[in-house]
Amino acid sequence: MDTLVEECWKKGHDITKRPAIPVGVDVQVESLDSISEVDMDFTMTLYLRHYWKDERLSFTSSTNKSMTFDGRLVKKIWVPDVFFVHSKRSFIHDTTTDNIMLRVFPDGHVLYSLRVTVTAACNMDFSRFPLDSQTCSLELESYAYTDEDLMLYWKSGDESLSTDDRISLSQFLIQKFHTTSRLAFYSSTGWYNRLYINFTLRRHIIFFLLQTYFPATLMVMLSWVSFWIDRHAVPARVSLGITTVLTMSTIITGVNASMPRVSYIKAVDIYLWVSFVFVFLSVLEYAAVNYLSTVQDRRECKMRERTRSQSLPCTCSISQTRTMTMLDGTYSEADTNSLAGYTEDPAVPEEEQEEMHEVPEKPEHMVVHLSVSSESTTIKKKKSLRALNIIQNTHAIDKYSRMIFPGSYIFFNLIYWSVYC
Repeated sequence: MDTLVEECWKKGHDITKRPAIPVGVDVQVESLDSISEVDMDFTMTLYLRHYWKDERLSFTSSTNKSMTFDGRLVKKIWVPDVFFVHSKRSFIHDTTTDNIMLRVFPDGHVLYSLRVTVTAACNMDFSRFPLDSQTCSLELESYAYTDEDLMLYWKSGDESLSTDDRISLSQFLIQKFHTTSRLAFYSSTGWYNRLYINFTLRRHIIFFLLQTYFPATLMVMLSWVSFWIDRHAVPARVSLGITTVLTMSTIITGVNASMPRVSYIKAVDIYLWVSFVFVFLSVLEYAAVNYLSTVQDRRECKMRERTRSQSLPCTCSISQTRTMTMLDGTYSEADTNSLAGYTEDPAVPEEEQEEMHEVPEKPEHMVVHLSVSSESTTIKKKKSLRALNIIQNTHAIDKYSRMIFPGSYIFFNLIYWSVYC
């Protein structure tokens, strides 16, 4: 290694300066370590290889074999200053030594390879989470040299990127790896060649079906059980409703705890909050049933008391025993006077009056049964009862809820899965 460097310096070549040559790049992805939705980044381990020709490093060889060096020679010659754009953390592996390799060919071609782990940002869109696909990019660029000074390019086009077939992720299916390149502009320094490693990930839905969707659906179905419980069983229906509401709140909190705090609505939020609304409405349904049941019981009690008071017999102390039945509230004035004891009898002589006072007689009583009713009042009551039959009949409310709630939830699921799948 030292001999090669010394020969270059003897020839008057400053091998620390940049040669005016293009630099080809290829990458072999060793592993895709992790994808973080909370931090919106990914971690990748890869072999980064650079190819260029520096005639100052050419040498004579009878066997035309290349010379391979470790990382110590890198500090003595010029190498491309490639860095990772939008990287958060990166390092070159150094176990058991620096994972750097430099290979020089007799004609001056150079292969510079290093093993790097990089954590880079990935702008993720969670509007369809967890039924989403994410596309992330690892971007490479020269830090100091513009496109006029150094041209970076993919050495073999799309074939410049190779991956290990055993790469897999627990939550994602790796669908596609491909490469692109374009120019990047900085207002203060100019244009730079930028290389992109693009990969598309599709999220596995099975985990979220088992951990989120199925529990939420079961909680909604459990809330429907209250429609079959007797409306007078207040503790049973109230405790069931509160339990399902609290469980749905726990599921929603658990899902959001593992997600970034984005300002838009995710697909899982729509499903969970609609399910929460269904559970909450089942609680409100019983509140309405209980209230209307109480109102109906009070109304029936008042009607029973009124009927009992109207059908009680009336006993009046009058001179003769008479029985009178008045229907529909129509009776004559004479009848009224006779009931009150104010009958218009002809004048009785004083002698006869004295005889009546002298001979005491047992007082006679008249029992009068009053049955007063009105056809118009009855018709109005029947119409009002018909109009409020569904509201007052709490059994009917539960009966309709048994059909409306499941039907609406099934309809929502059909629309939801047809849109997001």
